[in-house]
Amino acid sequence: MSGTITLTIDGQTVKTEPGKTILEAALDHGIYIPHLCSHENLHPAGACRLCVVGQQGVEGVVTSCTEKVQEGMVIDTHDETAEKIRKLSCDFMFKTHPAECTGCPKYGKCQLQSISQYVGDTGRKLKANTINVKADHSNPIILHEMYRCILCGRCVRACNDLRGVGAIRFGEVNGRRQVVIDGASLKDADCRFCTACVEVCPTGSIREHEELAEKLVGKTREEGFVPCRNACPAHVDVPRYIRFIKEGDYAAAAAVVREKVPFPHALGYICVHNCELECKRTELNEPIAIRNLKRYAAQQDNGAWKQKGFQKPLTGKKLAVVGAGPAGLTVAYYAAKLGHSVTVYEAMPLAGGQMRYGIPNYRLPREALDAEIQEILTQGQQDPQNQIKILYQTPVHHAPELLKQGFDAVFVAIGTHAGTKLPILGNDLDGVLVNADFLRDFEEGNAKVGKKVVVLGGGNVAVDCAGVALRLGAESVSMACLEAYGQMTASDEERNWAQEEGVKLYNSKTFHEILDDGNGHCAGVRIQGIDKFYFDQDRKVHMELAEGTEEVLEADTVIFAVGQRPTISADPDVFGLELTHGNYIQTKGPAGETSVTGVWAAGDAVTGTQSVIKAIAAAREAVQEIDRYLGGDGNIDEALAPQQYKNPYIGVAEHFGDKERVQPRVVPVPERVTNYSTCGPMDLGFDGEMAACEAARCLQCDLRCELAPQKFWSDYMPGNGSDKKPGIEEG
Repeated sequence: MSGTITLTIDGQTVKTEPGKTILEAALDHGIYIPHLCSHENLHPAGACRLCVVGQQGVEGVVTSCTEKVQEGMVIDTHDETAEKIRKLSCDFMFKTHPAECTGCPKYGKCQLQSISQYVGDTGRKLKANTINVKADHSNPIILHEMYRCILCGRCVRACNDLRGVGAIRFGEVNGRRQVVIDGASLKDADCRFCTACVEVCPTGSIREHEELAEKLVGKTREEGFVPCRNACPAHVDVPRYIRFIKEGDYAAAAAVVREKVPFPHALGYICVHNCELECKRTELNEPIAIRNLKRYAAQQDNGAWKQKGFQKPLTGKKLAVVGAGPAGLTVAYYAAKLGHSVTVYEAMPLAGGQMRYGIPNYRLPREALDAEIQEILTQGQQDPQNQIKILYQTPVHHAPELLKQGFDAVFVAIGTHAGTKLPILGNDLDGVLVNADFLRDFEEGNAKVGKKVVVLGGGNVAVDCAGVALRLGAESVSMACLEAYGQMTASDEERNWAQEEGVKLYNSKTFHEILDDGNGHCAGVRIQGIDKFYFDQDRKVHMELAEGTEEVLEADTVIFAVGQRPTISADPDVFGLELTHGNYIQTKGPAGETSVTGVWAAGDAVTGTQSVIKAIAAAREAVQEIDRYLGGDGNIDEALAPQQYKNPYIGVAEHFGDKERVQPRVVPVPERVTNYSTCGPMDLGFDGEMAACEAARCLQCDLRCELAPQKFWSDYMPGNGSDKKPGIEEG
């Protein structure tokens, strides 16, 4: 249909499109008609009778949520009969609904409460007949308190008509009509846990469990409803690329990741996957293997996204980047695309930073890293004047000096390449190494260990040191750390792999001294169990020792893996920037502005050793601010992937709640240890079938954002509530 229909509502001339209902036309023009069973995303039902109105020339009332507009209609929303029916409808709803509002978790956000206030005092003439059914907390993610239910039917229509799942339905319970689960549990009913029912429920009869609801507080709908995307420091649109993978469009999935990060393939191997820690699928069994899906997509990348990226004209501005790690290369990449001339100063012989010199090649293949670095250096830079120039083995000793050499701005991302030793007796003996030096030597082919190795530390770097020691021929490798097994900062996956390879863990231990063999070489580490430990406000550790638990771990090689620091001097006059906590760079705000105008910094040298994805995210913030400083608009947004249709009809997936996480293919022990130099990466990731199976486990949480948010009557008023009825306060 085409054209415009004109009608009159409450004396106001309204122009609307053919096919719309009276209710839609009224709300579009700020004329509120009470409604409850009606919802923008659901087929109209006309069941609640709150939206009835008077129509000139029609006897009785009409239901505005189902009645389509017609030319010349005259509608009275305050028709006397309509008002009486509304009050009676409210009476019937409150007949079964709990009378106490203030103790309800939906208080102040309940549409029934709001409508009741709008309709006004009905006198409550009907005798209460509350639903005597217990709250059901047994299902994951979603809880049911059906004694609050008013039978509006929104949840049933959302689950059946909108989603096509049919996990809930109307049924008879003790002779009463009620919303029930179509099975013994939501899992048994093949619920997809999309929470559409939660979103449309007007009274809180169906909602998230309390701990999940608390995570939504203070967040936007997108932040709260899609926790994986919000947890990613770079806010990569995780559900979008997983949906592309499920559809078999792997190149599009890779393009989605590239919209936020220039290292999708490398991250597919080594990302700490904060996203998985927040994945709501964890409430069912295990989180989606997001990192492995990202890697599979990156491996199928066909480069189609290159034609969609931006490349701005040359600005004539020059930027110096200090450090060619993930943060430095990210800034260089976007700065060049913004039209600035970029020179990168790198102290090492090759680019990559800790991705190359801090992560062993059996975990991150150098072919994948080198390809992405090359992509950064060449993408979108056909003009020779706009090539990113890298000066290798060229350390910068005083960052602000670069401003005097003709650069308009400087970005510092020097990382944390200096390992630290604990101040314990024997830390200077022969055979005592530090993580950063040890892993760098391994990358350059110079690392050596003895037969018995002890690694001090419990993080991923410590696990890498232990794994490298085994691959260098150590007969025994032990790891000792302060943390209990469940509190180790190393990921479960890497820790489990290390144990498979034969690394022995000593948890909840402190290190008293490194023993001397009498010839100035280490012979072992004296450790002792601790009952508990904590850090005070100055980050000083305090611990309670367990008596009678001292022991010695024999070792001819001891590797400290207890932290890393920047390599610059702790004297701020030497590097030229204000420092903090010794020799970390002090910055102001998320963009990384330093104490010197025109100089920015980000990454591990600012935050301490964290992760590649956090360094990339911080670099994105910094380059936007640098571009604004240089006269640009700071916009680095790119739409590299095609538009995606988010089909709300997700359908039935049998045994969906019990589908187990797909585990990656891993080179078995001992081959991955003894033949690491020839077998390539130990983690082989997914093939196409595995990726499709894992992508199908996704709850598609982002579909909830496509549902219209619940509105209250004041939301439709002119001035957003300024013309409320006298004496009525919004609930």
